[in-house]
Amino acid sequence: MSFSAFLAFPGQGSQHLSMLSKGGIEDIAHSSSYSHIVECCSDLISIDVYKLIEEGPEDLINQTSITQPLLVLCSYLHYEKLINSIDINPKYLAGHSLGEYSALVAADSIHVTDALMLVRKRGELMENAPSGSMSAIIGLDQEIIVKICSNISGKDNLHVQCANLNSQNQTVISGDIVAIDQAQKLCIEHGAKRAIKLNVSIASHSELMIDAAKDFEKILKAVDIKMPAKEIFHNVSVGCAHSIEELYELLVSQLYKPVRWVEICDQAKLLNLPIIECGPGKVLSGLFKNNGLENYFYTSDEEFYEKIITNG
Repeated sequence: MSFSAFLAFPGQGSQHLSMLSKGGIEDIAHSSSYSHIVECCSDLISIDVYKLIEEGPEDLINQTSITQPLLVLCSYLHYEKLINSIDINPKYLAGHSLGEYSALVAADSIHVTDALMLVRKRGELMENAPSGSMSAIIGLDQEIIVKICSNISGKDNLHVQCANLNSQNQTVISGDIVAIDQAQKLCIEHGAKRAIKLNVSIASHSELMIDAAKDFEKILKAVDIKMPAKEIFHNVSVGCAHSIEELYELLVSQLYKPVRWVEICDQAKLLNLPIIECGPGKVLSGLFKNNGLENYFYTSDEEFYEKIITNG
């Protein structure tokens, strides 16, 4: 008898060197059933995916337009290994930012090769958007951060906003470089424990991405997308799309609107199901912990299958 679960797929920041071998998905990547998907990804980025992931260079793995297809590929392989290894029913899905595309693949809404193409284009458009910066604000109430960002954005043609609402203790802000610097200083003055500048040159989930979003919409609407076969909690709405048109709108606006991860975690609590982070690393598991969830697992854990079978 299968058991139900809530699956969450990670976004940028979860990538790392050797995430095929260290994630336990190297065998499936080389198998005849999936090697053509890996080759498709290699063609899209014009680099041998196996070699890049396992040998680096790491700075190339961290390049947005390359990171995004690599993460969707690896999350897809984790998912395929999961559903082919145990009798599980992933009733509800979510993805953190980029991870939403992995969720759509798992829900049979987008074919994996189309998803790889989309996120490659998405990454390129983000790289070509006006340069910006991002910072993780630790230990400051979100309402205070919102007010600080609003005050800065109201003058000197600057813009900064909350981008990733990750937990009560962590909010990532995004915007112009100067605006980020000002916001960091003010957040510390208002009691933030830390303000950590992220190693990025793009302003994800901010208004600096609006033009990129308009261009991405044209690409997105040329792809065959179906209504998801599973319920997906989307970053922008924290709810499920009710039409293809709404689904397109959510994916486009996701580029310049915040990831409402705290509220998605609140939804997961109500479901009272095992939560599985499906993909490289355990970034989301850390956020689950910070948001007060307990019954969570991550597929890159060497003991994952033993733990989940015992739990199920």
